[in-house]
Amino acid sequence: MATGFTFDRFSADNVADPYPLYRAAREQAPVHYAEAFDVWVVTRYEDVRRVVMDPMRFSSAFPVRTPQLPAPGVREILAEGHPEVPALINEDPPAHRRTRDVVTTAFSPDRIAALAPVVTGFVEELVDGFADRRRADLVAELALPLPLRVTCALIGLPAGDLPRIRVWAAQIALLVSVTTGPQEQRAAARASVEFERYLTAEIAARRDYGRGDVLTALVAGGLTDAQLISLVISLTFAGQETTAHLIGSALVLVLHRPELWAALAGDPGLLAAVVEETLRFDGPMQGVFRRAVFDVQVGGVTIPAGARVFAALASAGRDGQVFADPDQFAPGRTVPEPPLAFGRGIHSCLGEALARMQAATAIRVLRDRIPGLRLAAGVQIPYRPDFLHRGPAALPTTWA
Repeated sequence: MATGFTFDRFSADNVADPYPLYRAAREQAPVHYAEAFDVWVVTRYEDVRRVVMDPMRFSSAFPVRTPQLPAPGVREILAEGHPEVPALINEDPPAHRRTRDVVTTAFSPDRIAALAPVVTGFVEELVDGFADRRRADLVAELALPLPLRVTCALIGLPAGDLPRIRVWAAQIALLVSVTTGPQEQRAAARASVEFERYLTAEIAARRDYGRGDVLTALVAGGLTDAQLISLVISLTFAGQETTAHLIGSALVLVLHRPELWAALAGDPGLLAAVVEETLRFDGPMQGVFRRAVFDVQVGGVTIPAGARVFAALASAGRDGQVFADPDQFAPGRTVPEPPLAFGRGIHSCLGEALARMQAATAIRVLRDRIPGLRLAAGVQIPYRPDFLHRGPAALPTTWA
């Protein structure tokens, strides 16, 4: 099973910039077994697309809030809450189709469009919090809090509960991280159970008295409490991580290019192009996990039945067989194929339009309010060791 290729994803250099590693994999071992992670890594665009487009051969049935390797006591703590059941993002057909129909109805285009002024208001409020200081960490003070506010407003969770929900979401991210120690994992499991109990009460309230929010629409769709809890936690966690990293990465890219930052003024087309190119060049989702249902050949390599597969979406975005000059950040480029940053097929992200809206709004408001914004001098932007997600852990900035 050895390939001779070392997928050293968590070395310091590869955490800071994983793209040379992906390029080497595409050239030397485009489909290979990474023993350190017990996963088959797929790196070329066409192969990645095949994996994410074929739910019959590649299952998505992975736990979202249950760690792969639970520390002692974690299973017992989680048993105090609701059992994790598949819900949309980790659900296979035919059940996936029923859940997706319910969620698609709840996340109607009209409902998303109606959030545009709400998103702008949230960004303005967050910028108000630091505009007079002449310095800010745009991850902690904008990119992280914005998507959670928007997600909670969309679902219908009370704004006053945001501080608690923010802690719970962060703890669930720790719960499933491969770098979390046993004590932290147990604490995160307790936080997950607290969030489940909170959501149980919110769901019961919607069953008694419906409101005009997404949670009411989901309850009306006939899902069980366990399904609803799994779904809302997935939506909260996925929306927070993906959108926050998209905002942070886009800001890193434009602030490293002062001429591009200046050109964004009053050019919505360029702004949209920046968001799209960020998704290709340094997308927030590095990849997705699947499990091979049968022995299956990908790129001439046989992946055995039952094996975990990592479809490297971010590597696909830098594939030179598809994208010209793939390591150049070029907003507005013509692409023969769309990037796979939000997945493809039945599991394509339902919230991608909302994520794009938030990223574009955050950049637009910052450019309008703080035109002299720049990266803090001498700061190396840190990134966390995360297999699935990528975005700056902090983004120190200043302005005159």
